[in-house]
Amino acid sequence: MAVLNFIINEIFGQGAIFIALIACIGLILQKKPFTDIVRGTAMTAIGFFILSTGTSLITGSSIDGISAAFNAVMPQAIPSQTVDISSEFGTEIGIVMLVAFAINLLVARLTKWKSIFLTGHMLYWFPFVFIAAGVDAGLTGAKLIILAAIFTALYMVVSPNLMRPFVKQVTGTDTFTIGHPTTCLSVISGLLGKALGDKSKSTEDLKIPDSLGFLREISITGSLTIAITYIVMYGILVANGKDPAQIWGYADLKTGAFTFIFTHAIYFGVGITVMLQGVRMLISEIVPAFKGIADKVVPDAIPALDVPVIFPYAPNALVIGFIVAMITSICTILVTGSMGIFPTVVIPLISTCFFEIGCASIVGNATGGVRGAIIGAAVSGIIAVFLVGFGAYFFNNTIQQWMLVYGGQDFDLWGMVVGAVARLIA
Repeated sequence: MAVLNFIINEIFGQGAIFIALIACIGLILQKKPFTDIVRGTAMTAIGFFILSTGTSLITGSSIDGISAAFNAVMPQAIPSQTVDISSEFGTEIGIVMLVAFAINLLVARLTKWKSIFLTGHMLYWFPFVFIAAGVDAGLTGAKLIILAAIFTALYMVVSPNLMRPFVKQVTGTDTFTIGHPTTCLSVISGLLGKALGDKSKSTEDLKIPDSLGFLREISITGSLTIAITYIVMYGILVANGKDPAQIWGYADLKTGAFTFIFTHAIYFGVGITVMLQGVRMLISEIVPAFKGIADKVVPDAIPALDVPVIFPYAPNALVIGFIVAMITSICTILVTGSMGIFPTVVIPLISTCFFEIGCASIVGNATGGVRGAIIGAAVSGIIAVFLVGFGAYFFNNTIQQWMLVYGGQDFDLWGMVVGAVARLIA
């Protein structure tokens, strides 16, 4: 158990260590000099931490106040979380991680499905979601572990390979694919772009007047978007008789709403800048290092990586998708909330709109240009809300609070399938 816990918690459970270890093995298999092995391993870990720091700035210090404001205006029925999945089923999650990754390697070695899932934190979160779906249905023991392991392995094999042709269209190369819960939304966006768009008119070719040249900087455009969102939420709070100072926590400070909105908006730009720097470092190290594994262990294999690695290829599409998805998803939340068709009130899916739907917009742009990016993001924003809302029926006693923040994509879609199968078994 000590060895198993070490592997689960200290290697698979730590994204930086896991992906650095993969880089190290790849460099060793290529018989690189010792200095290159140390450098490549360390730089891979550093790149991962820089990427994660940027992501944390975006999801934490920047957008946390938007959900708080929305909750104040539309109080939600907080789900009763009766089971702590992480603490009560930690060993089961670890076993599922190891088994699923082993199956992924075996399938990549023996079949034409050649992607290897290397998004460290997702190696944990998918078993977490699938275990939660099984527990919510009443499963325990071996049945729970087997069900979660089968679906985790299926996801790790199927999802990156579905994304592979779309990623190739975006990047123009076939050196990596995406291993991230954006798949269902990105595939839909890609297909819509192909059917309804015009790929000759890319978002990256949009003509911006010289006077607005600063909008070419994604960090500035993102910060402006967040600032406008906060200003709108400020007006909504005041109109509903709420005190923004109390809700946003600056009532006891010497600063006011201007400083709060300014700093949160700029944090978003800082997060994007840091994240993209981490992406560049990670890609420059892990792709060449992974060649050793592809040549010696799993011929023709490619890594399935975290979604930000695709952002630098179409930053305009990323911002356009984020803005469009925010609008359509919030409108959908307001409509469905007034109808009461979900067991909980869905809150703004800001993280999903930026990361998952941002990728979907980039894919839509690759297959259908500006029109594909906009249509893909708009439809994805609507679908994301319905996935969270209907997913609540399968997670209400376990991780629904977590899903309200991080759901709206493959977590909910695959989780509902697992939950339905678990109910049949139970």
